[in-house]
Amino acid sequence: MSEKKSQVTQPEVEAFLSQFSLPDGSNLVARDMLRALRVENGRITFIIEAESPEAARALEGTRADLQQTLEQLAGVSAVSIALTAPTQAPSQTAKPSADAPPSLKIGGHAKPQSEPMNPKGVARIIAIGSGKGGVGKSTLSSNLAVALARQGRKVGLLDADIYGPSQPRMMGLSKRPASPDGKTILPLHNHGVTFMSIGLMLPEEKAVVWRGPMLMGALQQMMTQVEWGELDILLVDLPPGTGDVAMTLCQRSKLTGAIVVSTPQDVALLDARKALDMFATLKTPVLGLIENMSGFVCPECGHEAHIFGQGGVAAEAEKMGVPFLGALPISLETRLAGDAGTPIAASEGAAAEAYAQLAARLVAGGMA
Repeated sequence: MSEKKSQVTQPEVEAFLSQFSLPDGSNLVARDMLRALRVENGRITFIIEAESPEAARALEGTRADLQQTLEQLAGVSAVSIALTAPTQAPSQTAKPSADAPPSLKIGGHAKPQSEPMNPKGVARIIAIGSGKGGVGKSTLSSNLAVALARQGRKVGLLDADIYGPSQPRMMGLSKRPASPDGKTILPLHNHGVTFMSIGLMLPEEKAVVWRGPMLMGALQQMMTQVEWGELDILLVDLPPGTGDVAMTLCQRSKLTGAIVVSTPQDVALLDARKALDMFATLKTPVLGLIENMSGFVCPECGHEAHIFGQGGVAAEAEKMGVPFLGALPISLETRLAGDAGTPIAASEGAAAEAYAQLAARLVAGGMA
């Protein structure tokens, strides 16, 4: 009996992909459609980036055939292939038809109410904030929502970053929510998550030029007029910083707590401390800190580089006496998946596993 072949190597996989023919006779390597190839311990993961959503749909059968063929190669233990494409331009996004339900105006002065701004049927509300922009807070929010849904939780995600709503693209949603009576809002659903964003109500290229009262009114509408249904947890993706939206949510809602996201970079940590101080001032429990962009693993050689530093958030959490919930890496797969509207947490692989572990810690700790 011959010995079992050793695990497949990355050069072997690259050579195979350069020979695997696409329907037009070319291959993924020649057409520069191969992204984020990684071969580890017999496991192959990569992304096929098509030129358009239509081209991606046409390649689905090819992707399935390629995955099946790779799985049969000697030395291969598992294969995960994601198929992505650029999202549609704003002018191509769906527009309401002439017979659409009544429209709903968003934005205006908040209406007085005696009860907390908590949706009925929602067991827990967790705010996800950051002291500054650019630390990956929204990417974390969408992926954590999907990861919690995969853990069996009923999850809602509210994109409260009203000036810069990026969640519709990351969640793969562009349809305008319906309003059957001009008062209630029917949320959208994707990847197992119930979803709402101001970005669904406005053209993608349209700037939100609102002052504080209109911001607070929009937040109130999205919290109380959306039919969220029965949820185990509602994640609220806050704008960066310590402004009106974060203050309104903390003061007018009963929150389970807040999670603060930061990179290990000293400048980011300075602003993360301000976010922690804001939540303390507003008497909102901080459930923990997350270190994002913690390290980058080179897909070619496997070397891990700590571009923004290492361990700074964990040290800050210990210093401030708050839990450290984990570190998440930088990865090309995460960026491509978010741009394509399918968060990486909905797939398999190392990046998805990092979010799955984070979700499991929140569930085990009774926070989700």
